Amino acid sequence: MATTPRPLRSFRPLRLRLAPPGNDPQHIDGAWWPRSDDLTAELPRLIRALPHSWAQIAHVTVNAATWSAFPGRILIANHVIQLHRAAGLHTPDTVCLIAPGRGRWDLLAVPPHTAKAEATRLMATVESPGGPSRPDLFPRRPLPA
Repeated sequence: MATTPRPLRSFRPLRLRLAPPGNDPQHIDGAWWPRSDDLTAELPRLIRALPHSWAQIAHVTVNAATWSAFPGRILIANHVIQLHRAAGLHTPDTVCLIAPGRGRWDLLAVPPHTAKAEATRLMATVESPGGPSRPDLFPRRPLPA
């Protein structure tokens, strides 16, 4: 029986960097640089890569304008995750992960087509004191006309 090899892109490492644990509250818990704007392809990989110490995620809020498709919910590992749209156009690109009654984690979402040098700089900021909480660290995009 022949098997079909998985596409090479599925073997590419997830571009995720989490802030080191500490006692100080953080504005951003990590940075994620997805490879595409397909939320239905990228989010399952992110959820599966999260630390086991994080509770099971039930809700995810994203800037829907960043993603090519935006379903209301998605099934990941036999668990339904509700997807919500971010409210403000002026907020930095983040992914908010919520486990009701257990925790909330905010990740900087580096747009997929960001230049490698800029994305690397943004990803590295999660390890610096204070993390990427200053507005000048986030990629700028023109406001829609």
